[in-house]
Amino acid sequence: MHRCQALVDVPIVVKMYNFIKETETMLILGNGRVITRDPAAPYMENGAVAIDGKTIVKVGKTEELRAACPDAEYIDAKGGLIMPAFINAHEHIYSSFARGLAINGYNPNGFLDILDGLWWTIDRNLTLHDTYLSAMATYIDCIKNGVTTIFDHHASFGAITGSLFEIEKAAKETGVRSCLCYEISDRDGKDKARESVLENAEFIRHALKDDSGMIAGMMGMHAQFTISDETMEFAAANKPDEVGYHIHVAEGIEDLHHCLKHYGKRIVDRLMDCNILGEKTLLGHCIYINPHEMDLIKETGTMVVHNPESNMGNACGCPPTMELVHRGILTGLGTDGYTHDMMESYKVANVLHKHHLCDANAAWGEVPQMLFENNAKIAERYFDQKLGVLKEGAAGDVIVVNYNPLTPMNESNINSHLVFGVSGHDVVTTVANGKVLMKDRVLTGIDEAKVMADCRQAAAELANRINSR
Repeated sequence: MHRCQALVDVPIVVKMYNFIKETETMLILGNGRVITRDPAAPYMENGAVAIDGKTIVKVGKTEELRAACPDAEYIDAKGGLIMPAFINAHEHIYSSFARGLAINGYNPNGFLDILDGLWWTIDRNLTLHDTYLSAMATYIDCIKNGVTTIFDHHASFGAITGSLFEIEKAAKETGVRSCLCYEISDRDGKDKARESVLENAEFIRHALKDDSGMIAGMMGMHAQFTISDETMEFAAANKPDEVGYHIHVAEGIEDLHHCLKHYGKRIVDRLMDCNILGEKTLLGHCIYINPHEMDLIKETGTMVVHNPESNMGNACGCPPTMELVHRGILTGLGTDGYTHDMMESYKVANVLHKHHLCDANAAWGEVPQMLFENNAKIAERYFDQKLGVLKEGAAGDVIVVNYNPLTPMNESNINSHLVFGVSGHDVVTTVANGKVLMKDRVLTGIDEAKVMADCRQAAAELANRINSR
């Protein structure tokens, strides 16, 4: 008998104990309001989730699961929310050391000034050790905000070769599932562009051999306006067939103007002609795209990720995200490194599109669909596990959120409670792939104080290098 088989015909406790007692490692998170994201059973009071190794084996009442497996490790949610862990579909680990950084003479007047004056300045001065520490800092923040899966888009033109492997090292030390890539660009010359392609290719081949279910790779690209046809062709020639591209698209109006001027076509048309689009490709931002380009994205099954706070912070504009969702384009939600709190991005996206469209009903359904459904679908194109849901057979990615609703909570108003009542810092326990990464706001297996001290030292050295140029 499969130990996850439905419990019928015999007393529930006896039958569950018979199939669970064989398990060597068992974890139960219980005594909470369980939000499953499973349409068949979306919500349960006094619920629990049982994890066997890396996989959820049962969702049910707390008393039943605890009685069935009295020897399991038990985490008491204390009436809080038990939910699937978050997924971030677009992250920038290398941006960690930008927090609090003051660059002499930096006074941007537009998006290109922001790119060159801040982000490219940082990445040109990063060492491999900086990249590792940036990753450790980001992953710690992810864990503390309940994020257990990320798609990172890396740049460190000061140290390209080996950079993705440094990030992987941090990912494995912290336990956060990661799809990694390096952003190819001609902005620092052809040699570094080729080196970037080869770093992607080597890491992708390495990741394809990894059977942990926790590491994947993509062919990263910055944006079309910094990538020549020659570099596009070199990337395509070195990309394994099993993966796609991760690229910024039409983030700023300058990107569109460049493509029209130099190639006589819109951005998505150029990507189509270069064979960039496809089901494994992820397009970041997509602010300045038109209906024709949306048709191409839809027809090719290409994925899109929206990053609301970053777009607003860079004054880039508001993308037609609601239309993308309504067209059936697989559109997820990311942070672009602006934050690591997916609930913060949820809140901002919710008000951004209401404001932009002057429609009080906008985004109520679309944004939670992006965060809770579409991000999981995006992740599952690179990871074999069932993600973003609490049900039998899904990955053991579970969080406990300290939230006590002051009004009735049920399956019909879950998202309203979350958007108005919960932030990432309300996460108290984070479990990824069956491993407890944080319990009661204390990280397990990571010396957070030591990592933060090392980060502060490295960030100060980075700032000195930048400002002594």
